[in-house]
Amino acid sequence: MSIRFALVGTGAISDRHAAAIRALGDDGELVAVVSRSADRAAEWARRHDVDAFTSVSDAVAGSSAEVVVVCTETGSHAALAIEALESGAKVIVEKPADVDVERIDRMIAAQRASGLLVAVVSQHRFDPATERVLEAVRSGRLGTVSSAVVSLALWRDQAYYDSAAWRGTRQLDGGGALMNQGIHVVDVLLALMGPAVEVIGFSAALAHSGLEVEDTAVGAIRFATGALAAVHATTGAFPGGEVRIHVHGDRGSAVILNDRLAWLGTEAASDEPDGGDALHRQYADFVDALRESRSVRVGLEDARAAVAVITGLYESARTGRAIRLSTPDL
Repeated sequence: MSIRFALVGTGAISDRHAAAIRALGDDGELVAVVSRSADRAAEWARRHDVDAFTSVSDAVAGSSAEVVVVCTETGSHAALAIEALESGAKVIVEKPADVDVERIDRMIAAQRASGLLVAVVSQHRFDPATERVLEAVRSGRLGTVSSAVVSLALWRDQAYYDSAAWRGTRQLDGGGALMNQGIHVVDVLLALMGPAVEVIGFSAALAHSGLEVEDTAVGAIRFATGALAAVHATTGAFPGGEVRIHVHGDRGSAVILNDRLAWLGTEAASDEPDGGDALHRQYADFVDALRESRSVRVGLEDARAAVAVITGLYESARTGRAIRLSTPDL
């Protein structure tokens, strides 16, 4: 039986989610779109042949949607996800889950109260390279992992930040290069290294004007195992550089370069054929989790951990001191 999806938000990322839902074939059907603007909702609905609504609760009731996909400004994610859960729908929410850890905690509480499934978009967990390195870490192939380095060097021109009023703002973007783009490498880093306990960092807006948030951030993380990691993220690397993840152990190392495996263990490595879009694979995992009554591979607790590291680094940059991280008893 096909699962009915409603999509919230009509920005650029919405078309990617529509494509991922359609890639599910008979397992998924996009039935509705939601926007605060009735005109934008109607226009998007015409293009995708779905029903248009201006509120999540109305979309769930009016279209019988079972899953709500939240792809709006980051600072609105929690409120919309909670509205969907309280309306009886499961949720897929774009990264980051929200810009504020306390709001993510409220999402977690709403999920637990409803008993409904929630996934957070973290498609790089589903890259073949990530899966192979994660298996190597868990199996002990790399030995004792002592350190990691992640670097995301991208270019976003001034027009990117000027293209929408929410971009580059603390309230709705929540952060810059690290929160918006670097969330992916931080998420993969935590999957590989385990819980983080302390972070220290610096951030600045150096390559763009008019930003309330950073376009460059660097930091260091200490993990519960005692391992250490260095983090770097920038959107000021013209014309656009590399995304690197290095993990080092006493029996071998791993290097992921631009989402492809470059080194594993003690020798150069390469991926098998990719086999499709990673976002599509995350949607497939969500559908399988529903059918099998299991948890999704990347849920709210994982998303919370990544946002806690990033907001901890921001606090460290603001205060000039190391920030201890903890997981609350929700």
